Amino acid sequence: MRSLLAGVVFFGLTLQALAAGQASFVIEDEFKWVSCSSVIKLAHKTGCRLHSHAITYGTGSGQQAVTCNPAADNTDDYFWVQTGLGSPRCKRGQEIPCNSIVRLMHLNTKKYLHSHAGHASPFTRNQEVSAFDGTDKGDNWKLICVNKNDKFWTRESPIRLVHEETGKYLSASPQHIYRVNPPGQVEVSGLGAASSDDIWTAQEGIYFGAPE
Repeated sequence: MRSLLAGVVFFGLTLQALAAGQASFVIEDEFKWVSCSSVIKLAHKTGCRLHSHAITYGTGSGQQAVTCNPAADNTDDYFWVQTGLGSPRCKRGQEIPCNSIVRLMHLNTKKYLHSHAGHASPFTRNQEVSAFDGTDKGDNWKLICVNKNDKFWTRESPIRLVHEETGKYLSASPQHIYRVNPPGQVEVSGLGAASSDDIWTAQEGIYFGAPE
């Protein structure tokens, strides 16, 4: 009970601080899983973090761009974990089973990680991944746990996110880097098959113990 109360209070105090770039904290080891309502950074195998901010694509859908950010300590790397549209709502702190459908809301802009058929990413021409301020099933992603022994989404354990509607894998391409707007960041796109470029782990963030 102590851990849960501490997590809830911490969550309330730090959401605004995260968005303002003022939060500095250490995750306690007792919070093993990525649970419902966690606020996390997703790290690619290359070390960059899934990222978005109020810049739109100049091609494709024109929606808010999603990239992978190699720089540290950027509050635009935080995403809020929620259940998928059409899935039963979960309680804050409830573990998320592998193969669940989830949504990730970008904390600072309140837009969902999104994808859709018919729009290509700028460099690789794979399926575009964006941040979307509407609400539809294009926001739904299937959580695939790479380690077969994992039953729940586990911190620092590798996962894949597969777009539910189109079957594309959330991927970062370290060979394709933006020179401007935003400079130095890596293209994120949807791949048609699993590869080594679609491995992510939950790293920094706010985590909760299981509800009691």
